[in-house]
Amino acid sequence: MKITAVNPPFLKSFSRGQRSPAVTKSGTLYFPIWLAYAAGALQAAGHELDLIDAPADGLGTEEVLERIDRFAPGLVIVETSTPSIVSDAAFADSACRTGRTVVLVGTHPSALPKETLAIGSLFDGVVKGEYELPLIGLAAALESGCDPSGVAGLLLRGAAGSDPVDTGSAGLLQDLDALPFVSRIYAEYLDIPKYNNPNALHPQVMIMGGRGCPFGCTFCVFPQTLQGRGFRHRSVGNIVSEMLWVESNLPEVRAVFFEDDTISVDTGRLRELAREMISAGVSISWTSNMRATVDFETLSLCRKAGLRSVCVGFESGSDAMLRSMRKGITVEDSRSFAANAKKAGVLVHGCFMVGAAGETCVTMRETLDLALEIAPDTAQFYPMMVYPGTEAYRQAEAAGNITAGSFREWLTPEGLHNCVVRTENLTSEELVDFCDAARRRFYLRPGYILRKLWRSLLDPDERRRTMKAFGTFRKYLFRSSRQR
Repeated sequence: MKITAVNPPFLKSFSRGQRSPAVTKSGTLYFPIWLAYAAGALQAAGHELDLIDAPADGLGTEEVLERIDRFAPGLVIVETSTPSIVSDAAFADSACRTGRTVVLVGTHPSALPKETLAIGSLFDGVVKGEYELPLIGLAAALESGCDPSGVAGLLLRGAAGSDPVDTGSAGLLQDLDALPFVSRIYAEYLDIPKYNNPNALHPQVMIMGGRGCPFGCTFCVFPQTLQGRGFRHRSVGNIVSEMLWVESNLPEVRAVFFEDDTISVDTGRLRELAREMISAGVSISWTSNMRATVDFETLSLCRKAGLRSVCVGFESGSDAMLRSMRKGITVEDSRSFAANAKKAGVLVHGCFMVGAAGETCVTMRETLDLALEIAPDTAQFYPMMVYPGTEAYRQAEAAGNITAGSFREWLTPEGLHNCVVRTENLTSEELVDFCDAARRRFYLRPGYILRKLWRSLLDPDERRRTMKAFGTFRKYLFRSSRQR
């Protein structure tokens, strides 16, 4: 059957696919990676697909609806996010036609399926959790004329006046090697240069080498709503085959970004992957998310295999705060990792977060002190973003510490992240003001500026990356949140 998968209109360049969806200060725009994986799985099951990314292509609602109508699908899959959920549900209602089934997917409907269903009135249901298995089952049922209520992983709208139909849990896809290369889907449907993460060379593709995370961070949304706490992974050979496919078929692409929650869950497997990259002659640069517990030997081997940079959630300079958010690392781990990465020649983008339960002015200062001490190549400072389905959200809600009155308030009117939490000791405004001040303190140090200029002179890639990032970021660097 014909199926349309759509990342619907909302705000131009709205990066819906990332952990904290927004229009970003850095110009980051994520691929609709989950939607693309689902499209590939449905295509492999024999269905005819169209994949639409409206925010990336600047498409409005009417343009997208016209494209859907021309394609005439029997099933429409609508990606969602927490801040855009009301708009997403309205779009899904607009996409409904006689003989067409429309369902919503994403972290928000996975966390709040009944509430999401109630936002709209026409769309047929939502998918709970990871997309592929429920969507393959739903498409098969629709194509054969079977009742979709027999497909696990859905919450379907009941007949008028009746309760929704919960079809139970679909579980998680175990054989990740069975999924088509998501890079093929990008190449077929998307304009790859439009997507960007400043931590990797551009153009890039974003893939997953594994799903799920066994660590207990209270705030991380994907393991708690989509992927689960268990770790599943593709085989090393399958990952390397995709990297070689990218090199052969997308010669303009200069980097692979691994969007796993953390590629370093199993450092033995990570070393095996690096050795296989070297053995197979992989030459493309790569970047990944990584925990601050990886040893020097592993980092050094990965660097030899083409690892250019890593994104690391250091989060806090206070061990008490790290325990509060159940991060599972210590401040000393962060110091050791930063030193090892520098020694191995791996660039580090450090993520620092404030606003977890127990945060004070003292612990925030400790976080800034750590950032200045370990001096990652780049850094971001942000208030904790809490999303439905996470322990952090439940904690903040129970304590009365969520300050927003609607999910749209997770963003500012222009689409930037908005602080929606306070703590026992700090207001939302104080959390934001600290992050603005920390950002200026970190980036406007004379030594940092001179180091970046010197590196830019020596490295053309770094020069392009720095200029691009500064071009989009400068208007936020020199003004405070009160000016927004």
